[in-house]
Amino acid sequence: MKLAFCGATGTVTGSRYLVSARGGEFLVDAGLFQGFKQLRLRNWEPPPFAPAKLAAVLLTHAHLDHSGYIPRLAKDGFEGPVYATAATRDLCSLLLPDSGHLMEEEAEYARRKGFSKHDPPLPLYTFEEARAAMRLFKTARWDRTVKVAGVQARYLRAGHLLGAASIRLTEGPVSVVFSGDIGRDDDAICFPPAPFEGADYLVVESTYGNRLHEHVDPVAKLAEIVTRTAQRGGVVVIPAFAVGRAQQVLHHLATLKAAKRIPDVPMFLNSPMASQATRLLDKHPAEHRLTGAQREALAAVARFVDTPEESKALNLRAGPMVIVAASGMITGGRVLHHVKAFGPDPRNTILFCGFQAGGTRGASIRDGSPTVRIHGEDVPIRAEVEAIDALSAHADSDGLLAWMRGAKSPPQCVFVTHGEPIAADALRQRIERELGWTCRVPDFRDRYELTPDGARVARR
Repeated sequence: MKLAFCGATGTVTGSRYLVSARGGEFLVDAGLFQGFKQLRLRNWEPPPFAPAKLAAVLLTHAHLDHSGYIPRLAKDGFEGPVYATAATRDLCSLLLPDSGHLMEEEAEYARRKGFSKHDPPLPLYTFEEARAAMRLFKTARWDRTVKVAGVQARYLRAGHLLGAASIRLTEGPVSVVFSGDIGRDDDAICFPPAPFEGADYLVVESTYGNRLHEHVDPVAKLAEIVTRTAQRGGVVVIPAFAVGRAQQVLHHLATLKAAKRIPDVPMFLNSPMASQATRLLDKHPAEHRLTGAQREALAAVARFVDTPEESKALNLRAGPMVIVAASGMITGGRVLHHVKAFGPDPRNTILFCGFQAGGTRGASIRDGSPTVRIHGEDVPIRAEVEAIDALSAHADSDGLLAWMRGAKSPPQCVFVTHGEPIAADALRQRIERELGWTCRVPDFRDRYELTPDGARVARR
């Protein structure tokens, strides 16, 4: 078995792992590169494989940094299948067409405003192309084996998001586990990840490889931020990933409102996709911790904003109010217009509750930039900027180490991926020091041959 790292190296985005087996080649994940322009340009580069010849894509979960390249693969000749859990399939049916729609909108906006260097600006794929790609999906069941190119694949719960999985591959005497994104044991919505029981090789994420989550009550901090912003008549803008984080934030807001721990201010969920994803909690009750009553409260705490006209009207409305809108890193979506409208006013607050990848508008604002560029304009940021990292759905450094300690025997090698360079190297050091395991932090398009006796660098 050979493994090529076609993404998620030196970055948390673009997860794409090419597995070459005796029976053919397939991908584990097919994600979008996001953030810095030099990363985003990789989405347009020819991949180091022929999409039409891929035997399959094995998908760990629905977030676009893992799934968002699938429509482009299909556009370039990939004919499937895409194996995913039932909840991941349903979430992708929302995320992927929405991604194509946003790409079309951004291309059209750039054409009308004339700020693109391309004539005409084109989307990576369209709404219809993404919707058509959904026909390639096939359901993978928990703890059941799927056979791809002669390799046995098994899906194990990873926490993090509805349907999120780690994937264990076995070909002959060699086994490798892809962690996907590992969730937290104390996540408010998702169940804990299944422990890592061991494998010859491990590909592990390192999003928070150099961080520990704050030892604070994130719900109490959320209450403080909403209360003080409301007291000055301001608007709390919460950029949130439409799938996962938006539902978590609504759940906490519903809990606080019921306990009268925050003022009774209007709340809005301004993301049609997040609204649909919220309803999927009822379709997949076995995938999460929430009771029926909690799901009802979550769905009722905010008004769902559907039309573009309603969205625009929010920008003309005075505070106090709370707006939860996608995307979580302010890379696109309706939150862009809310940041333009409310970011310049010091009475307002921009509240981050998830990871902000380098090169995104979210990271720029979080790190204190006085302006952020949106639609060709430099928008001043005078609003209060806050972050609650403890709301993250990713395990922190301690959590990742605890997950790995479940192994019955050490892997031959651990490949640390899906992290900024500092985070990935910090996790590598902890694994080597505390677990005594051999680690590598692969570079973009590195290739390895995975043998029973160890990993060897393979020719590109």
